[in-house]
Amino acid sequence: MADTQPHENDAEEQKDWQDETAAADTKTVAGADADGQAAATATDDKDDEDYGVPMDQVEAVLNATADKKSLTPQMQRMMARQAENTKRVEETIKGTKSNPRWFVPLFCTLMIIGLIWAVVYYLTTNYPIPNIGAWNLLIAFAIIMVGFIMTMWWR
Repeated sequence: MADTQPHENDAEEQKDWQDETAAADTKTVAGADADGQAAATATDDKDDEDYGVPMDQVEAVLNATADKKSLTPQMQRMMARQAENTKRVEETIKGTKSNPRWFVPLFCTLMIIGLIWAVVYYLTTNYPIPNIGAWNLLIAFAIIMVGFIMTMWWR
């Protein structure tokens, strides 16, 4: 079975598309001058033709350095939308309140202290506070719950 050909096509009949595009690119590059500037320009022009917009124009729009009068109406609308989105995001960030720096360490510490309190009680059955018995578990649970409730206020 390994000796038989799975397809009846000859290898010569099949086209290698990569070789054809590479040959076309080498023809374009063959006409380039010695320092390679024309080769880079030819490749850039080919890329621009694929998308219909030169990449330097797209970069100028994205960096907001383009002259708006020289752009197409579609590019002008894109720049306007980008400016509106940027303004909206900046306003949203300004309106956001944040917690003080001590907030996250405090609720993490409370949850850990509550856990340690419960583990110590289970291991010793008399400590952390002697002679109150199972109330130690209630204290541990209360400390843990304060930490969890603080997580809901975290921004």
